[in-house]
Amino acid sequence: MTERLTLEVGAPAHGGHCIARHEGRAVFVRHALPGEVVEAEVTEGGADARFWRADAVAVLERSDDRVESAWSEAGPGGVGGGELAHVALPAQRSWKLAVLREAFERFAGRDYPGDVHAVEGDDERGGLRYRTRVTATADAEGRASMHRHRSEDLAPLARMPLAVDEVERALLGARFPAGARVTVVQPSDSPLRVLVDDVPLRGGRPDRRANAPRNVRESVEVDGRRWAYKLDAGAFWQVHRAAPEILVREVLARVGDATSVADLYSGAGLFTVALADGGRDVIAVEADRRGAAAARRNVHASPSARIVHGDVRRALTTEVGTRDAVVLDPPRSGAGQRTLEALEPVGAQRLVYVACDPVALARDTGILAGLGYDLVEAQAFDLFPMTHHVETVATFERR
Repeated sequence: MTERLTLEVGAPAHGGHCIARHEGRAVFVRHALPGEVVEAEVTEGGADARFWRADAVAVLERSDDRVESAWSEAGPGGVGGGELAHVALPAQRSWKLAVLREAFERFAGRDYPGDVHAVEGDDERGGLRYRTRVTATADAEGRASMHRHRSEDLAPLARMPLAVDEVERALLGARFPAGARVTVVQPSDSPLRVLVDDVPLRGGRPDRRANAPRNVRESVEVDGRRWAYKLDAGAFWQVHRAAPEILVREVLARVGDATSVADLYSGAGLFTVALADGGRDVIAVEADRRGAAAARRNVHASPSARIVHGDVRRALTTEVGTRDAVVLDPPRSGAGQRTLEALEPVGAQRLVYVACDPVALARDTGILAGLGYDLVEAQAFDLFPMTHHVETVATFERR
């Protein structure tokens, strides 16, 4: 029988849960809100476990910030990916701000200096219909499904309210081979694309031709300047419809008048293309083959940009040379000690760090402080409503 506990819920923690205490043990509770008293089912734990995990299944004392879930399938026992759907949008941002502040206090030994900003239009859409890219797995009956939280079990989707309408229709309106990984992409400047196990569909069937069309086109416009991009449908691109514009604007403003820039973890060249426009000397480094190939195509009209396909740390010692500024957009795990140490010969006066993980950013902020770079400004953007994820852009200056 699943153990049930009555818990008084405490502060939010990184990962989409709040912390409660039971007989001296920490319990990480999902689907709750700070200050609530809930009945929770233990989902992971044992007598020897340092902490337990639990789902709130009944609310005994309710927070004023609780709302009817915008995606009930992501509730207790449901799929991952919508763990804050029961939280009012302003409170979601307060939640993420609290996590950022706690991460910076714990891992960087300083205050987080910024805020968490809403994206224009998200409140009007209820924090929904923002994802232009969704990945799911087909269950035994071929239905688009997602894994239940921290489980291998699949739950078929009846809705995908975080996705833009076109993506939801394509994902839920078809059947796919059992077990297949299904990716649906709605680019800004080309038709919707569906990949099944990384193979594009054509007329509902896998198109296995060597020349099967699989590229998509995107565009970004900032302050009257517009840039075009072409990339593989399976390559990385920001999922929120407004994210590319927001992040390019933030990066350009922070790089300022630097004339030579290294763009590390460049992907398909989102920042590289904009940075090189106007003649800046830009070198971009990307380890993923498809991302680097796309970046090369996307900067073909910018002779001042060069793309390096390879490991960032190695490229810092062999390819990058000295630069006025560095832009870093590392994976969720962050850049890390050794990569940040490898920045030393680059001699950049300014670092612009784009981070999708508060703890990784805070850890790297502490490392950078020891390497002579001080955090001078940071702002976060709620590019993932209904989830615990948040994107932060931080500026560091060399002492």
